Amino acid sequence: MGKLLEDFLESEKTSKRYEIKFVIHNLSEKEVHAIIRNNPAMFSEIYKQRQVNNIYFDTPSMRNYVENVSGNHKRLKVRIRWYGAFFGFIEKPVLELKIRTGSLVSKLSYPLNPFKMQKSFSFMMIKKEIFAKSKLPDWVREKLYCLLPVLFNAYKRRYFLSSDKKYRITIDTDLCFFAAKNQTNKFLAKTEYPHIIIELKFAPEDLDQAHHLTQFFPFRINKSSKYVAGVELMESTFA
Repeated sequence: MGKLLEDFLESEKTSKRYEIKFVIHNLSEKEVHAIIRNNPAMFSEIYKQRQVNNIYFDTPSMRNYVENVSGNHKRLKVRIRWYGAFFGFIEKPVLELKIRTGSLVSKLSYPLNPFKMQKSFSFMMIKKEIFAKSKLPDWVREKLYCLLPVLFNAYKRRYFLSSDKKYRITIDTDLCFFAAKNQTNKFLAKTEYPHIIIELKFAPEDLDQAHHLTQFFPFRINKSSKYVAGVELMESTFA
C-alpha cells in the first residue's frame, strides 16, 4: 500500500469504521427495504435517494485490484466521487483514498476542481483540469502520478440510520460500469450489475451489537468490492 500513506494515516489519527457488505441476488428492492425496517435497531431513511458516481484509479499493473482479489490485509482504493447526474458540469467532485485494514476502513477526502464530464473525457483532461488545478498535498500528487483511470461506475443509493444513531445502512441499486481503456475516449462499454448491495457501517466500539443486528438479515456477508466486480465484468465483456 505504501509506507508514506500508512505513516500519514498514523500521524493524522484518521478515524476508522467497520463496513460489512451484503450482495443480494434474489430479493427485490422493496423486500430489502422491508427487512431493514423490521430490524430491531429500528432503521429509518435519513436522506433522499441520490446517484453516486465514481472514477476508479489503479496502477498500470492493476496492483490495487490484485491486492483486493488476493485478500491482502491492507489494501487501497483511489477514486473521484460526485453525486447527481453522471454527465455535465460536476460542481463538487472529491478525491477519496480509501484504506482497508481487514474489515476496518479509513478514508482521506480532498475537494477537487470542478470539471465537465463528457463522452470525450480523457486522462489528459483529468491531469490538466482536475489534479493540476486542485489543492492537493504533495504526497497525494506523487501517489496520483503513478495511477491511471481504469473504471467508471454509477448507482442509486438510499441511506438508513438506526434509532440510536450508531449504525448506518446504505442500499445501492441500478449499478452500471463503463470501461476505461485508452487515452482519448474512456467509454468503451457499459455493463449493468443486476444485484443489490447493502453496506452496514459503524464505529469499532459498536462491533458486538452489530453482530446481533446482522443475525436478523437473511443475507450472506460478501467481501467483494464494487471496484473488483466492475473490473471483472469489464474483463468478461472484452474477453
